[in-house]
Amino acid sequence: MSTVPANLHGYQQRRQALMTQMEQRGGGVAIIPTAREWIRNNDNHFPFRHDSYFYYLSGFCEPEAVIVLTVRHGRQQSLLFCREKNPDHEIWDGYRYGPHAAQELFGFDHAYPIADLDACMPDILSDTPYLFYSSGNTPHLDPSLQQWLQAVRERSRSGVLAPHTVIDIRPLLNEMRLFKDTHEVALMQRAATISGQAHLRAMQHARPGQFEYELEAELLHTFRRHGAQSPAYGAIVASGANACVLHYQNNQSQIRDGELLLIDAGCEFDSYAADITRTFPANGRFSKAQQTLYELVLAAQQAALDCVRPGVRYMDGHHAAVRVLTQGMLDTGLLNKNQVGDVDDAIASQAYRQFYMHGTGHWLGLDVHDVGQYREPDQQGDERPYRHLEPGMVMTIEPGLYVRPAEGVPEIYWNTGIRIEDDILITPEGYLNLTRDTPKTVAEIESEMRQHTMCS
Repeated sequence: MSTVPANLHGYQQRRQALMTQMEQRGGGVAIIPTAREWIRNNDNHFPFRHDSYFYYLSGFCEPEAVIVLTVRHGRQQSLLFCREKNPDHEIWDGYRYGPHAAQELFGFDHAYPIADLDACMPDILSDTPYLFYSSGNTPHLDPSLQQWLQAVRERSRSGVLAPHTVIDIRPLLNEMRLFKDTHEVALMQRAATISGQAHLRAMQHARPGQFEYELEAELLHTFRRHGAQSPAYGAIVASGANACVLHYQNNQSQIRDGELLLIDAGCEFDSYAADITRTFPANGRFSKAQQTLYELVLAAQQAALDCVRPGVRYMDGHHAAVRVLTQGMLDTGLLNKNQVGDVDDAIASQAYRQFYMHGTGHWLGLDVHDVGQYREPDQQGDERPYRHLEPGMVMTIEPGLYVRPAEGVPEIYWNTGIRIEDDILITPEGYLNLTRDTPKTVAEIESEMRQHTMCS
């Protein structure tokens, strides 16, 4: 049961990099707890999922654990507090590393029982000026922290000093997490590959008359069959008008002939997320109107992808997609040229937001909407420019169109929701589409659905 983490050296490097940043700010103590367990009902828990910050620094998946990093007088130490070995509990809940094995296998300088945390922390926090902690982000630990600090303050007559400044540790870790190393990229590629296979299976099994949850089951089947531990988020399987609800997750409607299906789903593999959206016809053939709008969204995505390379601003792709979509809205009559003017006028007035109201992407990593600033982190003020893309960043590109019934909108487009989303790694040469093998063009989608229909 005791196995060395595949990326042991990487976790150690991250802890050291964080402690180096702490040292540059005067040293101190950092406290990073994992997530707490939550009761689902009675004595049954929700499936445990570790805190992403904690996992990023440790690779340790057990609950009831805290990382403590200390930087004093040029000396750096990494400590882990975790559950002790307990044969009785392990009969019910499974294997535990225990402090001794955890220290050795996960590369910490020292490891202690989690039951010793309250007794140890006042000593660790004594005579250190800075505390690196995310107050309010882990409310289950905040009361304990206040008790530890009070215990240190009560020693003031003996000359012991408590930390006088709390520094939010999240911005330091957010910037680190924004740039993926080769191990992280490999895990994200695996998550993307599995998720793409799930989307393909959904396309192949889709039929009018099914219910949305039947296709959700195909997604979940593929995730687990290929080793993904869980979905990265609740799947959206939206048919017809449901696809115009951006965060639709009911997945209960019956799929009708002639409708489009929008599926937004991705798995989590070894804690890293994929996030893919595909839209396809339930009966395997796009109508002329559906194909017109679909290829408009596809062209918008390509315009955004053409902007993806190092040195380009994060929002440049969004602006490119908006221009293509807005011109398409004018050309198809979704927007009335006589009322909104030309493409520049429609963008300036944001008339396009009637049919496209969200951004064109987000960071992706340990969290499906991953951490990291979108604007330049080293500049101040409300008008900070959007940051430049750099190698190692991973983002989604996901333009869409959502046409609800409305006066002046051509009826042939009503109740049509389309989104196309891929996962993109920024490389020194440009980008790599991690979800490149998931069918996306009209020809690819219709071919896959036609072949499976003929064989079934």
